[in-house]
Amino acid sequence: MASTKKDLTFKRVYVWELPVRIFHWANALCITVLAATGFVIANPPAIMSSTEASGQFWFGTVRYIHFATAYIFLGAMILRIYWAFVGNRYANWRSFLPLTQKALLNIRHVLQIDILLGVDKEHRLGNIAIGHNAVAGASYVVLFLLALVQVATGFGLYEPMSAFFVADLFSWVIPLFGSDFTVRFIHHAVTWLMILFVIIHVYLVFYHDWLEGRGEVSSMFSGYKFVLTDRIKPEDTLEGETPPAQEEEPWVEDEKTPAAEAH
Repeated sequence: MASTKKDLTFKRVYVWELPVRIFHWANALCITVLAATGFVIANPPAIMSSTEASGQFWFGTVRYIHFATAYIFLGAMILRIYWAFVGNRYANWRSFLPLTQKALLNIRHVLQIDILLGVDKEHRLGNIAIGHNAVAGASYVVLFLLALVQVATGFGLYEPMSAFFVADLFSWVIPLFGSDFTVRFIHHAVTWLMILFVIIHVYLVFYHDWLEGRGEVSSMFSGYKFVLTDRIKPEDTLEGETPPAQEEEPWVEDEKTPAAEAH
């Protein structure tokens, strides 16, 4: 009697392009540095020293690191927006928005897995998102909006003491909110929201790496994930092939549903 069990075959597929991985780790480093230096700036410790204040410049150095990192963070954001239009289908801006009924159904499915810690038929068969799932994609949109708030409020606070034109672009921020105190409060509050996001993000990345076993963590270093053969599309790049610099129409999705998903 023939077995009815599905024979699962996986191949390594190039999902995260090199620019995406660079943006990811640059943002991770920038958020860490900005948060650490920001807390020092918000509440500088009283350091007792026999050295005259004129002989020290540690606080000025902290502020310099904070502002320099802010420029790097802004630059990475601009480049990531550019890559959302020229990158492959996993990096494209459409992959972050739940624009289809399938994506909306995937949100319920992912919440069931992440919150109730369940494992269903979809995960057992490997029929799960190759790139970002719908919840992850939507959460990155929220993170991007939080980053925009941080950029606006941060450069708005920096503008009165900066002679560079970039900060001058945000001279409207403090007048909009009425005082620098309000702007500082928003900047500080959003910092905590981003820290909370990072904690949840790191937890879920390791959780899904354990649950799905497809190289979730290592993919952000190598770019490759293990993908069920039935879900590989013609435009996907397999291990051993040369990843394309750019794909034509990266947002076009194959509307065919794998047989395993139909049940």
